[in-house]
Amino acid sequence: MQSGDIRLLFDAGISGKTAETRMLQHGYDIRTTNALIISHDHRDHAQSMGIFQRKFGIPVYVTEPTLRAARRWCGLGQMNDVRHFNAGDSLTFEHVVVQSIPTPHDGVDGVAFVIEDGTHRLGILTDLGHAFDGLREVLKSLDAVIIESNYDDRMLEFGSYSPDLKRRIRGPGGHLSNIEAAQLVRDCERLQWACLCHLSEENNCPEVAYDTHRDIVGGELPIYVAGRYSATDIMRLE
Repeated sequence: MQSGDIRLLFDAGISGKTAETRMLQHGYDIRTTNALIISHDHRDHAQSMGIFQRKFGIPVYVTEPTLRAARRWCGLGQMNDVRHFNAGDSLTFEHVVVQSIPTPHDGVDGVAFVIEDGTHRLGILTDLGHAFDGLREVLKSLDAVIIESNYDDRMLEFGSYSPDLKRRIRGPGGHLSNIEAAQLVRDCERLQWACLCHLSEENNCPEVAYDTHRDIVGGELPIYVAGRYSATDIMRLE
């Protein structure tokens, strides 16, 4: 995320080399990033924060419970610039304010984020658990949103996951389905665009997620799908 001279990264689930390469594809040096902000302790969000900090010198912002949990299974190594915040706190980077929002996802002390720069409000809403109280109001206040659209109901139902894992994904600490995400986005008249993220590799695909949102949201709102294996095109706010 960039606003003026402020550049922020959210989560570190990919390798440092991959992150560096993808940013260079858009002309950005990862070392100019002001902060790396971690949402929760699961590997696909936290496992490379140590690399990002040591290799690129980026300050890491993370809650203490999230860091303790991530250290137990992510092998983070030494980090020399870690700055703690509490779930629900706001972080300020010059003119940019990042509001953290506690979520019921089954990570430790997980949060989602709303970023405001005085002109626009962007939501980074992933690993939400379920459509918890207040989430719709947050979405209606946004100019753009990056939102999880994790699974297709039929693909999950008839897929190879165990019954326990299927219950976990559908449960109150799991993920939003394509339909649930689309229903949240549908009534948000302020949005300039929505980007679908955190698609399950086995229980979803970009075409299904996109088509589900088009069917529910309609044809006017621009909808993007974040790529799993390549850098997503830059999305701008007017």
